[in-house]
Amino acid sequence: MLLEQYDWGLDARTLQILFALGLGVLLGAAAQITRFCLRRAVAPDAADRGQAGAVWVTALAVAITGFVIASAAGYVDLQGHRYLDGAVPVVAIVLGGLAFGVGMILTRGCASRLTVLAATGNLRAAVVLVVFAVVAHSTLKGVLAPVRTTLGGLTAELPFGTLYAIPYAPYLAAAVALLAAAALVLRFRPSASQVALGASIGLIPVLGWATTSVLLMDEFDPLEVQSAAFTLPWSDTLFWAIASSAIPAGFGTGLIGGVLLGSFLSATVRGELKLESFEDAPQMLRYFAGASLMGFGGVLAGGCTIGAGLSGSAGLSVAALLALASITIGAAAFSRLGTRQPVAAVAG
Repeated sequence: MLLEQYDWGLDARTLQILFALGLGVLLGAAAQITRFCLRRAVAPDAADRGQAGAVWVTALAVAITGFVIASAAGYVDLQGHRYLDGAVPVVAIVLGGLAFGVGMILTRGCASRLTVLAATGNLRAAVVLVVFAVVAHSTLKGVLAPVRTTLGGLTAELPFGTLYAIPYAPYLAAAVALLAAAALVLRFRPSASQVALGASIGLIPVLGWATTSVLLMDEFDPLEVQSAAFTLPWSDTLFWAIASSAIPAGFGTGLIGGVLLGSFLSATVRGELKLESFEDAPQMLRYFAGASLMGFGGVLAGGCTIGAGLSGSAGLSVAALLALASITIGAAAFSRLGTRQPVAAVAG
């Protein structure tokens, strides 16, 4: 759309990267200020679990509502995207989601939260992200790919892949999500700024879908339709950094760069830059195990707490909603198991 109306002097790929960079800066800053992470909403050791949950659900409600509005206005078109496929790899999604949930408890943060922390000086998070990206890439294209393809072949044939196939379901889902968010906000009373920043985070997946599917889509040389995510983008970013002459950057790489930049700038302004590292070898091994589970699970589940949890669920994808539920259940169950076993109490 915008490519036809204006002469930008740049190709669609470059424009998408720049736009993703801008979205990433906003996401990084907002996530750094709010400490946005699904783990904080489900882990019993989080003192502000209720407030964190209220902010997270607010982001989800805004993402769903924003997608409904953008879709009705013709600014989002996911036709042909895997999230709309009625053949849902249930086994892979459930196992992957559970693994990702356990992993983010072990590392004390999901992939998005670790990206934010890495930019503020947390060396644990930086190392974990490298392991996460390597395992994710090996699951996509390396030695773990046969496991992915085998589990991915176990599908359930559904009459539809998204709730948009059901009349009025998107409007009902948006209403329910907004009411749930309002109820949580009223009960746990996060600050107005936290709620506003959570809402802004919820808009970013919608803007990402709109950018890649309509606004900056080149019909003659179409690029992949995608939005905010961290599993595949971190895999792509790592290997782009290693072999940029052979592997071009894309929307995901721009988003990762933006999140790192936005988080760093926000932490700098707020005086929250701080170098941190592993305390001992057992802690490092625990974080490595968590990173591996997140990398492997994120690929199997088709996304992380942002990729499937916000971006995919915004479009009411059955696969994404199942992934989000599996991640939440895995994290909640493992974190509660850890509180009952002394050996797991060091998972932080």
